[in-house]
Amino acid sequence: MRHLRRGRQLGRNQEHRIALFRNLTRALFTHRRIITGLEKAKEVRIFAEKLITLAKKNTLHARRLALSRLRDKEAVELLFKEIAPLFADRKGGYTRVLKREERRLGDGGQTAFLELVTESRSKQSSSSAPVVKDSEDK
Repeated sequence: MRHLRRGRQLGRNQEHRIALFRNLTRALFTHRRIITGLEKAKEVRIFAEKLITLAKKNTLHARRLALSRLRDKEAVELLFKEIAPLFADRKGGYTRVLKREERRLGDGGQTAFLELVTESRSKQSSSSAPVVKDSEDK
């Protein structure tokens, strides 16, 4: 029994699963938005958000830890120079998983967008709401 064992196995062994997380996280950091399976997106979100939190510290030790987890120098540079400053004042929730209606061709699995949050939803919803002014001309 898998009591107290977190995370999905995704039908892969540990090495394959970690390589999958690295590849999807690298794609997320370079493209800012990727399409993948829903379960994969939910698992990669955890991996990516831990790396962004690590990058916000901007120390040599944090950079080396990120490099050991991601194993791609260009992606780590992108993470520390461009992505981490975007979330400097944000406490968490750096990524968003949006379900897609379209199913995957072949097995019909659910797909989802995994994207970096670039603006807060509360600011966007309050500013995009139409403003109705009462007119006194009656």
